[in-house]
Amino acid sequence: MASIVGYGFYIPRLRIKVEEIARVWGEDPEQIKESLGVTEKSVPEIDEDAATMAVEAARNAINFAEIDPKKIGAIFVGSESHPYAVKPTASIVAEAVGAVPNLTAVDMEFACKAGTTAIQACMAMVDSGMIEYGLAIGSDVAQSKPGDALDYTSGAGACAFIIGKEGIADIKATASYTTDTPDFWRKQGASFPSHGGRFTGEPAYFKHVTEASKALLKKINLQPKDFDFAVFHQPNAKFPVRVAKILGFSEEQVNQSLVVKKIGNTYSASSMLGLASVLEVAEPNQKIFVTSFGSGAGSDSFIIETTEKIKTKKRGLLKKMLEEKEYVDYAIYLKNKKVLKSE
Repeated sequence: MASIVGYGFYIPRLRIKVEEIARVWGEDPEQIKESLGVTEKSVPEIDEDAATMAVEAARNAINFAEIDPKKIGAIFVGSESHPYAVKPTASIVAEAVGAVPNLTAVDMEFACKAGTTAIQACMAMVDSGMIEYGLAIGSDVAQSKPGDALDYTSGAGACAFIIGKEGIADIKATASYTTDTPDFWRKQGASFPSHGGRFTGEPAYFKHVTEASKALLKKINLQPKDFDFAVFHQPNAKFPVRVAKILGFSEEQVNQSLVVKKIGNTYSASSMLGLASVLEVAEPNQKIFVTSFGSGAGSDSFIIETTEKIKTKKRGLLKKMLEEKEYVDYAIYLKNKKVLKSE
């Protein structure tokens, strides 16, 4: 059975408050915070992108797992903000962590669920015996047009999971649900994504998350009350709480995962960071339910159960990254996101 052997993450130390964004656009910050449940979000440094953050997350995961990176047989990097249109991020990560040359490395893209699809790919390769360890990463500098609703939530961050056998948390089962629902897209050459208004909520996020979740619960014959924690993709802090209620999970089961409140939506890293936040506090033999979401649209669901090995690992780095921060104004935010450009 595939298992999480290690995990790591990276969150930039820079932040911007909702009040600062609202000030620029003449909007009511309290109304925005009430609507989205987000108070601030992470901002990349001027020299940070999806590749550099993926490298940092991968290094932290390898240190946590205490494995030789040469034993990693596959690296999959999910992102919708890969720095190169033609050149893999995965090969950069492989070289940086010392996993080259005998491995498979490839980039993945499916909006915000590419990282969880990378986990599924690693699971399959581990379970089949093709590889000993696989490294699945979600990393994004989330894109948004200035002044758009996404401007308040598009954060930056990365999360990495090393998949092997006999780790800190066994992945008991997985299921997916996919349709061609055009709720969010960015065409080739476009600087910013577009979103299809009324498609965003009910026919996209809520339908796919609920259908994938129900399929997995039916597959393994469990109910929401059987789980200690639940993690859902976090485009804001309201959607995951609402979908949890629809499915029969309590807000208490979801609360530990809601890192979105402080760092915004990190796209491919979002549900992965939510899971990492849960693993930071989980005890042995606790069950975790996870469902991601990617626009376009699809969801991946997982049932995970922690093992006794989780007690042997030093945890707490995520809390440190969330608390160590420096605030910037809107101009620096735009500059660092490469929205302000000079010839």
